[in-house]
Amino acid sequence: MPLNSPHRVLLLGAGKIGRMIARLLVESGDYDVRVGDSSDEALARLQEQTDVPTVNIDATQAQQVSDALADRDSVISALSYHFNPLVAKCAVASGVNYFDLTEDVETTRLVREISAAAKPGTIMMPQCGLAPGFISVVANHLTRWFDKLDTVRMRVGALPQYPSNALKYNLTWSTDGLINEYCNPCEAIHDGTRKEVLPLEGLESFSLDGVRYEAFNTSGGLGTLCESLDGKLRELNYKTIRYLGHRELAAFLVQELQLGRRRDLLKDILEQSVPLTFQDVVVVFCTATGYRKGQFVQLSDARKIYSETLDDEPWSAIQITTAAGICAAMDLFVTGKLAGQGFVRQEEMDLPVFLENRFGKAYGKEG
Repeated sequence: MPLNSPHRVLLLGAGKIGRMIARLLVESGDYDVRVGDSSDEALARLQEQTDVPTVNIDATQAQQVSDALADRDSVISALSYHFNPLVAKCAVASGVNYFDLTEDVETTRLVREISAAAKPGTIMMPQCGLAPGFISVVANHLTRWFDKLDTVRMRVGALPQYPSNALKYNLTWSTDGLINEYCNPCEAIHDGTRKEVLPLEGLESFSLDGVRYEAFNTSGGLGTLCESLDGKLRELNYKTIRYLGHRELAAFLVQELQLGRRRDLLKDILEQSVPLTFQDVVVVFCTATGYRKGQFVQLSDARKIYSETLDDEPWSAIQITTAAGICAAMDLFVTGKLAGQGFVRQEEMDLPVFLENRFGKAYGKEG
């Protein structure tokens, strides 16, 4: 739905995801977008793909961020998670809406605390990507079908279409985020009790469309669902999907070589040794069980989203899905289809409304 007047957005971050966000918003014709980044090289590459004004901004400097927000309605942070608390504080002080992609649990907690001072009519919405993000929208939608809920299991992975190394993995998004997932404690509900579980544990395997996968605990993917569903079910967990054999090698790096304690070194090793790919597939698989009309039943939602080539430029599935998630969240709020103010959770979005959105359509139909 076209807007009456362009909604003015400051997009912070001109990396892989930021470039896709900028393209989606600019091509919609309804958003006045300005992109900020501390890298002139990243800004120049962005402008080769999308005609959008840019500004060099150091996101560690509150005054620079605040100055850039002076004439904006919303800010989107596509930065690494550790920049987001400062950006959130500047957003509140400037009276603009705030959206981010963080998977970091502590960062989300800080944003939530900061949102208590948000001005009426504005929202603070972290975790707007794929996982956390879209997967919570799917999971919460499935829970509504049951009279009494028992379990919810959420599985998500961004995988290379053509795995060719021992890890059977290529870098597709933030290396900092990947390391966080593999090293930080994971939230879950087990036997009706909220608890923390260890990352890289809980190994399982399953098949989808004839392909064998494994999945294991990783941090951050549940978003705020542990809180939202606390007391309403027996079991809730989130696991990352990989090809068979990946988890063993990841555990060797993180645990046996203790690189989880030396994250800067682990980041350097991964970025120098594991190539980036734009030829990937995002797998989303969510299953809920419970009682409906006296029967114990199961309901699932499975999706695969593939990379695309747009105007001779390759775009990965993780770029498309992550950018679509945050653009849809903002678009639903701006067009009046997402109510609320202050801190807003992902599961407050309705799945059918999300999928009907011009950006949310990127997730397609369930498999």
